[in-house]
Amino acid sequence: MSTTAEIGVIGGSGLYDFLSDYETVSVDTPFGRPSDPLVIGEVDGRSVAFVARHGRGHRFAPHQVNYRANLWALRAVGARQVLSPCAVGSLRAENGPGTIVVPDQLVDRTWGREHTVYEAEGPVVHVGFADPYCPNGRAMAVDAARLAGFDVVTDGTLVVINGPRFSSRAESLMHQQAGWDVVGMTTMPEAGLARELALCFTTIAMVTDLDAGVDGGVAVSHDEVLRVFAANVDRLKGVLRHAIGQLPAHEGDAEATCPCRRSLDGLVLPLTLP
Repeated sequence: MSTTAEIGVIGGSGLYDFLSDYETVSVDTPFGRPSDPLVIGEVDGRSVAFVARHGRGHRFAPHQVNYRANLWALRAVGARQVLSPCAVGSLRAENGPGTIVVPDQLVDRTWGREHTVYEAEGPVVHVGFADPYCPNGRAMAVDAARLAGFDVVTDGTLVVINGPRFSSRAESLMHQQAGWDVVGMTTMPEAGLARELALCFTTIAMVTDLDAGVDGGVAVSHDEVLRVFAANVDRLKGVLRHAIGQLPAHEGDAEATCPCRRSLDGLVLPLTLP
């Protein structure tokens, strides 16, 4: 079995057994070890590297995850496209638990996290981030979610809060009034770091609750989030498998045409990427 992969998956609770036949690979990065060793296997003939976002046993809270090491490690084993399933709360009553949202935009309200790999002394690196998610990956994710029978929202804005606590009702109301659609805790700095590493990045967000009791309902609990996620996790694995099988193949950086993969063109970097 190969210890390289073309596609990366960053998964949370319930997805740790996504690959049944795999090889475990330990990767050192300039930012320390990833949340867990990578596991590399095949899905529909595509080589896939999986990293448990929170570590097995859910050891790391959202603000404690070593996002830089996770993304760096995926690139180091060859992955150039990353799928990032996550649980979110809905800010719209019509998009209830069990809905899949494939966002096209995000708002970052996190703090205290390491948001860049370019901290070495040298040229400052500014990457474009107007469109945070990969257009190819999003299209494949939407098709895969529909095929799996999910109610699918094909775009929208994901607001990322720091956690680990959930939003207050006032915060949730503010997010609703801003016109945002779902709220989560992990997509940043993941998406920003992926862009800094010229990786295609796609979030597949599964609604587990109505955030802070949208429309005056009952506020979310951690147990409820886990229950809804567990009830849908097998279908979510199906979404990932189908999306992986449909993602366009890239033979190498020189041939890449996706704008995500061209994010570093013309920039002078203060370090060498893997």
